[in-house]
Amino acid sequence: MTPEKLVYMANQIATAFARLPEDAAVAAIADHIDAFWDPRMRAHLLDLVEAGAPDLSPRVAAAAGRIRKPEAA
Repeated sequence: MTPEKLVYMANQIATAFARLPEDAAVAAIADHIDAFWDPRMRAHLLDLVEAGAPDLSPRVAAAAGRIRKPEAA
């Protein structure tokens, strides 16, 4: 999956939780990604956050610290 597609999908999740207060939205984003994204997608997203992907929602970036890091293969 391309980095642009991952950023797009993560930002869609952030938009879905936009009505929530900051802390609740960040937790909900992380919970959703943990529940529905496969480990490779989570790892790629975390790499993008670490690299400072410019189009990533600030709430997704904040949620990154709560997203389960996949185990190394």
